[in-house]
Order: sequence, then C-alpha cells, then structure tokens
Amino acid sequence: MKSLTLFVFTFLFFSFITNHAQTGSASNELRKKHFRLNHHGVALDGYDPVSYFSDKPTKGKSELSFEYKGIIYHFTSIENRKKFEKNPEKFEPEYGGWCAFAMGENGDKVEVDPMRYKIINGKINLFYNGILGDTLIPWNENEKELIPKANANWNMVMK
Repeated sequence: MKSLTLFVFTFLFFSFITNHAQTGSASNELRKKHFRLNHHGVALDGYDPVSYFSDKPTKGKSELSFEYKGIIYHFTSIENRKKFEKNPEKFEPEYGGWCAFAMGENGDKVEVDPMRYKIINGKINLFYNGILGDTLIPWNENEKELIPKANANWNMVMK
C-alpha cells in the first residue's frame, strides 16, 4: 500500500510539473504572438520601460537586455534592468504595448508612437500619434469608460 501511495504521489507530482512547464511555455508563446514587438523581437521599440517613469522614455541598449516571459526588453542602465527584474509587472506596458485607445474602442491592435504615452494607475499606456491623429486626446476625454473596455478586450486577445 505504501508503494502504491508513493507511486501515485510521484505520478501526480511529475504530471503537475510537466503541465506547469508546458503552460508556461504556451503562455510565453501567446505573449510573443500578441505583444507589440519590433522586427528584432524587442518590446517598446527598444525603449527602456523603466525610463517611462522618470524623465522621459529613452532607448535602451541591446547589451542590457532582459527577457521576461518570452518578451525582450532593453535598458539604459544596469540599475534600470535590476528594477525591472524585481517587479516586471509594474514596468510592462499595458495591452502588450498596443494603442490603449484602440484597445478600448474596439479591441484592435494598433501601432503606437513610443513617445506618446501616459502613466495610468502606475502602468505605461501607449498611443497612436500619426497621420490619422493623436489618440491620446480622445482617450483623455473618455478615459474612465475606455479603461474597463480596454482591459476586457485585452483579456479576450490573450485567451
């Protein structure tokens, strides 16, 4: 009986570990598929996510990169990379780095200008700013209504 219990426990343990590893890998692939990455596979067009919370967004260096759950980020300094490593959820952009306004309006993944952003509830929100206009303006007019819609739409994208 002891042997059977040990066998069942061992089987369940390894099943859990294998399933957890596969889920993590699948989750990373899903993030890579849906996050806004440049042609080098780097988030935020290479801008340092920590720099958004200080003076202004600054391009990071490829030699100071860090991969978090399949997404590569560049940093301007070792200090910024360490800050990110300690709390990546704080510094990752909302909606995978896509335009917050478009995500709130209809769930579309629209390109952004990495210099057009707003920190909302401690998170980086990015916006399109181009020939079709600046989406930060209508976002500011309807932010309270758009945030829950954008959150719901992003959750649907990531399923």
